[in-house]
Amino acid sequence: MAAFRKGLNETGYVEGQNVAIEFRWAEGQYDRLPAMATELAQRRVTVIVAAGGTAPALAARKASATIPIVFSGGDDPVAQGLVASLGRPGGNVMGVTLFGSELMAKRVELLHEFLPKAGTIAVLVSADAPADAVYVKEARWPRFSDSASLWRPVA
Repeated sequence: MAAFRKGLNETGYVEGQNVAIEFRWAEGQYDRLPAMATELAQRRVTVIVAAGGTAPALAARKASATIPIVFSGGDDPVAQGLVASLGRPGGNVMGVTLFGSELMAKRVELLHEFLPKAGTIAVLVSADAPADAVYVKEARWPRFSDSASLWRPVA
């Protein structure tokens, strides 16, 4: 939050003087996001910053088609249904992505190069995060894709 406030200050926005910031925290409970996004839309905030992945951005997009929504995430925003295309996102949703899931196969490949005799490579993700399924799918490096025993959820 310090970096967020610093960035605002650098562009002339000072909390309490010319901008108010309304924080909402889902604390990992993704089912709370739609109600929080709807509440912010009903308050007619100027912009919604949907940080923390795809789920907050999707909830905000569903809550408002007119309030600008700025997201940050590691997944493909087109595949996740946030924007129509990268070149012409359209609508009221815009943001930054790291394309983290597209790099997952490369990460597993590099791990295999560094540890060629490794029998198991684990991918730890949150079962509650909708976008994490993409990471698991992309991590299925071809060499291991036929081995179902390597790809199983752990409770």
